[in-house]
Amino acid sequence: MFIQRLIVSLAVVLMVAAGCSAESKENGLKGVGLLIEDTIDDQGWNSKGYQGLLTIHSTLDVHVDFREEVNSKVDVINGINDFIEQDINLIFGHGQIYADYFSQLSEDYPDVHFVSFNGEVTGENVTNLEFDSYAMGFFAGMVGASTSQSSQIGAIAAYPWQPELEGYKDGAKYIDPEVEVKIEYVNDWSDTETAIEYFYQLKEKNIDVFYPAGDGFHVEVIEKVKQEGLYAIGYVGDQSDLGEATVLTSTIQHVDELYELVAAQYQAGTLEPGNHTFDFTEGVISLGEFSSQVPQEVQDQVKSDLNTYIETGELPNQ
Repeated sequence: MFIQRLIVSLAVVLMVAAGCSAESKENGLKGVGLLIEDTIDDQGWNSKGYQGLLTIHSTLDVHVDFREEVNSKVDVINGINDFIEQDINLIFGHGQIYADYFSQLSEDYPDVHFVSFNGEVTGENVTNLEFDSYAMGFFAGMVGASTSQSSQIGAIAAYPWQPELEGYKDGAKYIDPEVEVKIEYVNDWSDTETAIEYFYQLKEKNIDVFYPAGDGFHVEVIEKVKQEGLYAIGYVGDQSDLGEATVLTSTIQHVDELYELVAAQYQAGTLEPGNHTFDFTEGVISLGEFSSQVPQEVQDQVKSDLNTYIETGELPNQ
């Protein structure tokens, strides 16, 4: 239900793309490249980007390639040049750091269209896709505060700028103004060792619900939460397979579907440059299934409030 709007949009764009002549295909989408900060096997953000790339390959029948651990401007330039040698003309940078690099380099590659995530870009051939994750965190906070037995919930995040963290606090306070919300910052997406250290520190403070908001360490943190018999909220992907009794729900970003939509738009000649925001309303963010540990009345309230938000854009505290 949550991705219905995205599916409709994607179906329309794919119909247009499929109807393009052989000449327009030759002059349009030739190949797709992907730059990733870390590796594709994180079971989260990066693996979703890779899955999106594979979906483009199978759906649009174009050549694709990717580069891992691309973290500097020199690495980005080398990656772009490698892709150009393969006749690739649509390049995704799967993270915020690529927004600035693409904006700086775009004029040097006028025949390439660049796509970044969660940043801010300039340039006639650069597009940025941002997940408006405040609401995602808000509903996670509602679930956490409603399920906590200690009235103390926590988050282990990568960086302070993540909008879902403020949403997490506000959603929890909406349910229980007296709830304590403690957040620790790893200042890295994949520093698992530090994230687990923070988990044990928060556990000692009687935290019983954890939101591991870092796509490189979230799985390992949830495994520790499960071992200790506590609760977690999944991040980026559906983590219910890590333990139905542990994972209360998941805040899911449908990155792979967005990849397919963007590539199809480029193929159809309708991909626009600039900065574009996506949320629950567009169907690219959703909540996963609820654990049986979440009371039915809480599930019903969250579902109702989420449906209202999708229809009106208003959160329950507004």
